[in-house]
Amino acid sequence: MKLLAPQPFPFDFEEWKKKPFPIRVKMLCQAWAMQGYGAPVSVYGFYILKIVLYIWLWAVFCSFSTELGGWDTISSWWYHPEAFLKAILWSMLFEGIGLASGSGPLTARYFPPFGGILHFARPSTIKLPFLPDAPLIGGDKRNILDVGLYLLHIGLIVRCLMAPDLIGTPDLLMPTLILLPVLGLLDRTIFLAARAEHYWIATFCFLFPVDALAGSKIVWWGVWFWAATSKLNRHFPGVIGVMLSNSAVMRFKWVKKKLYKNYPEDLRASRFSGFLAHAGTALEYGFPLVLLFGGSPEVVQTGLIVMFLFHLFITANIPMGVPIEWNFMMVYGAYVLFGQHADISIFSIGSPVLITALLICLLALQLLGNFYPRAVSFLISMRYYAGNWPYSVWLFKGNAEEKIDEHVVKASKTVGKQLDLFYDESTKEMLLSRVISFRMMHMHARALHQLLPKAVDNIEEYTWRDGELVAGVALGWNFGDGHLHSEQMLKALQKRCNWESGELRCIFVESQPLGIPFMNWRIWDAKDGLMDEGQVAIDNIVDLQPWPEENLFEKQL
Repeated sequence: MKLLAPQPFPFDFEEWKKKPFPIRVKMLCQAWAMQGYGAPVSVYGFYILKIVLYIWLWAVFCSFSTELGGWDTISSWWYHPEAFLKAILWSMLFEGIGLASGSGPLTARYFPPFGGILHFARPSTIKLPFLPDAPLIGGDKRNILDVGLYLLHIGLIVRCLMAPDLIGTPDLLMPTLILLPVLGLLDRTIFLAARAEHYWIATFCFLFPVDALAGSKIVWWGVWFWAATSKLNRHFPGVIGVMLSNSAVMRFKWVKKKLYKNYPEDLRASRFSGFLAHAGTALEYGFPLVLLFGGSPEVVQTGLIVMFLFHLFITANIPMGVPIEWNFMMVYGAYVLFGQHADISIFSIGSPVLITALLICLLALQLLGNFYPRAVSFLISMRYYAGNWPYSVWLFKGNAEEKIDEHVVKASKTVGKQLDLFYDESTKEMLLSRVISFRMMHMHARALHQLLPKAVDNIEEYTWRDGELVAGVALGWNFGDGHLHSEQMLKALQKRCNWESGELRCIFVESQPLGIPFMNWRIWDAKDGLMDEGQVAIDNIVDLQPWPEENLFEKQL
């Protein structure tokens, strides 16, 4: 199946498997620097088709509105507030049913290529309630009430999308605005999958039609501001190298080499990567201010062009997690809010209720999430793609991973079993091993040099699975949030799989708090619970290579 064949490694894979673990990781990271994930070109066609579907169905839903129209008249209505609101609701639905972020092969979702509704609408699947021990709304097993409310949520949004007039009809919006947080209490995965940190509060603005566009401007500005703020760390320069090495469009190896200090022996971020990182952060702070306060149409148009190029750069490089639809929505929203409705001031908001909601959703939660990251999802904190995320590594001894397929109700098999449908054993192992290099190439993973020997005595006896891959199967959705695949998910899986002591060890590493030079970590055994916990200093890992020392398991750093 040449159409689906990934790029081969630049080394003999069978010989690679015979090497010690640290050498294997080094070779994987050197391969990532030039190849990234090595996905076949045909994979990108899947994401292009999704975008076409996403835009086409938005236009279909807009055609139901009396003040809008079809494709033949789109130039006269694309910027109408009703079209904008339907884009917000459609984006929330598209994300919430699993078709957008976290879908397809670039998120290790091969068959089926999305989770979402296939998992959330299936009784007995695992859920992560906000209050796991609470009666009625707790428990980790999805029941008929969970499924019914989720399907009701979908139906309510579809009702809004097919309505002839949404603006000024809060009775249509209110049920959705109430039900999504309720679903978040029952299963926080659903709330995050809907990208509620963005689309819920943007929809809430339209309960106040006079203030809706001004409030939405603050939402868009807040997303950019906090995303830029999250990049004020020592992790982000390394993210540039990881992303551009995996770029779908940037194929020049001489440029990729410049992203690192001295390829192939020193894969720390180069000054060039640092420059790109800092320039990008400055742009992300700068163009929103131009859009808000630029004054003249010419200045605002310049800001819109810079904004467009900024999101085009992200989209063209197809980052892992593939938030393509979200980037499209950011660009479309910017042209509606700051281009076509530039005359509306954010200072015109008159509703105290809306002002309070915006302060909570776009200030208080982000401050809490930045200073106490374990308390808030990185999505709600709006710490997007900054290289400073919570993550986990799951180490399965022998065939222990197979218990997930044997005992857990879910919409898809484990990733290895999915790959068996398309590839031979060697190709499957090659693709799974590339996920290790993705994790290790980020600076935060260099804490693992210290933590792996604490978790297991002999890494060769274990199969490494990134928590993202486990969560994608067990929860039906994954998008870089290590809080989803932490202790709560582990306990739910242990209840079903009953691993013995030593069969599954998990390393949980938390984000670095803003301004605090440490990351917290925990090591758990699936059966025995917490084994160890502590902190790792950023100063102690910033100069390490992505791969550990060869004598990793002979001494502890």
